[in-house]
Amino acid sequence: MEFLLKNGKGMTFLFPVNPEEVTISRQKGLETATILNFGEFDFPQGHRIKEISFSSFFPQDYNAAYCKGEEKDHIKPQTAMNKLNEFLTYKTPLQFVITETAVNVPVYVASHQSTFRGGELGDVYFDITLRTWSEMKVAKTAGSSGASGTNKKPRADMKEKNKTYTVKSGDSLSKIAKLELGDSSKWNQIYKLNQKMIGKDPNAIKPGQKLVLS
Repeated sequence: MEFLLKNGKGMTFLFPVNPEEVTISRQKGLETATILNFGEFDFPQGHRIKEISFSSFFPQDYNAAYCKGEEKDHIKPQTAMNKLNEFLTYKTPLQFVITETAVNVPVYVASHQSTFRGGELGDVYFDITLRTWSEMKVAKTAGSSGASGTNKKPRADMKEKNKTYTVKSGDSLSKIAKLELGDSSKWNQIYKLNQKMIGKDPNAIKPGQKLVLS
């Protein structure tokens, strides 16, 4: 098993000594609001960024019993620490890989701390924290400009739709007025709305005609 940091240009940084344990922290994003007389309430806001942290050391001298890689590729502690400092300045994510596991994620080096211990000349101990990176996806609104923005729900159509009726065999305007409008005397209202279709004779309605009632 090896712990690696890679970039997209072929660089691979191998941590020479595996840590004894790795901590992966996951948290649910919550926004806390205080409501007068009721106290605090949490509102879910998605997931927070996952953090990966571990501790190990960069040995001054290569030891095949616990060092990874080959002796010719062994990196000196100061060089290794300089590399971690460089990673802190990166504006693009690195790929963090733990071989023989499912861990293979884009990350930023969020922080690291170094410790020098008496009696271990040249060795540098460190704690490092990585924060996973994910691409921010912004939904596009409809339109030729292709401008980004949040999806908007279509506005509800507030216009009242005309009430219609399809003429059946045996129908008359008074019958339709009674059935649909509750008053047979409103036949003339229907006739006026549909006079162009019906013609001069209000009794000349035909099956299949679609009449506007209001």
